[in-house]
Amino acid sequence: MFKLLARIGIDGFLLGLMSMVALAWVLPDFGKSGGHLHMDAITVYGVALVFLLYGLTLPPERMKAGLVNWRLHLVVQTSTFLLFPALAWGAALALGGRIAPELMLGFFFLAALPSAISSSVAMTSIARGNVAGAIFNATLSSLLGVILTPLWVNWYLSAGGASLDLGRVLVKIVLLVLLPIVLGQVLRPWLRGWIERNMKWLKSLDRLTILLIVFNSFSDSVAEGVWDGQGGGFVVQALGGSLALFVLVFLSLRLACRAMGFNREDAIAGVFCGTKKSLATGVPMAKIMFGASPVLGLIIAPTILYHLIQLIAAGIIARRWQDEA
Repeated sequence: MFKLLARIGIDGFLLGLMSMVALAWVLPDFGKSGGHLHMDAITVYGVALVFLLYGLTLPPERMKAGLVNWRLHLVVQTSTFLLFPALAWGAALALGGRIAPELMLGFFFLAALPSAISSSVAMTSIARGNVAGAIFNATLSSLLGVILTPLWVNWYLSAGGASLDLGRVLVKIVLLVLLPIVLGQVLRPWLRGWIERNMKWLKSLDRLTILLIVFNSFSDSVAEGVWDGQGGGFVVQALGGSLALFVLVFLSLRLACRAMGFNREDAIAGVFCGTKKSLATGVPMAKIMFGASPVLGLIIAPTILYHLIQLIAAGIIARRWQDEA
């Protein structure tokens, strides 16, 4: 059973995400900000922990191997930070008020996120693509996203007459994201052996922190009654929009890689890195940008659903391309 789920991209972490959402519906008073477990305080420190672990486990020497392939970098970063936001913005203009503004913000937030590192590299490796190029682009995307994601979201909100407190957000990003990453990189040479020996539980700690942030976000939404008026239509729209976004970007990248004359290995890396969005970065970044907002659960819903879609779809595609190699 579990092997079958793993083959289509559904792993323990994804099941954990679903469990946290369900638990928030049943026990919102335990997970809400200021609730019995004071999850808001835990998750603030958890955000810094996620990015400290990212800095500790990021091997800078592996970036060098993919540095010179500028055409691949151009395609991936253009898809991640221009194509995705353009599609989300076009959908916002086309659909107008037919989609809840919180959900539309969630789609744009998803579109502004960086690529996922681990799954991009894993799927590229399975399909026998350019792993070095995937490592470089997924990592570069994550570093660029620290600044570009909040700037894109602020632009989107400003276009609708609202805005982030961008100064406050950037200060929090420096304190909770950039400084932990830098500290992790500084400590890495001294802790490298320990990190390699304990990578399994470090990854588990990283994922546990993300699960707790999801639990806190959805608990706040449930406790404030945000979901009461949504119904099944919200889930259908969030799932359908996430699927449409993945398909459009996937097809666009296939055409772009063909037009650029990429070889098979580069095309695989370009498609997998360019279609992915990082839940591991997105959930902590949402916590920084939107704080304990009761609609945070609605905002991150597309990111969670997109994560589900990209894992299942990419898993199937990667194994098909592996068989064709």
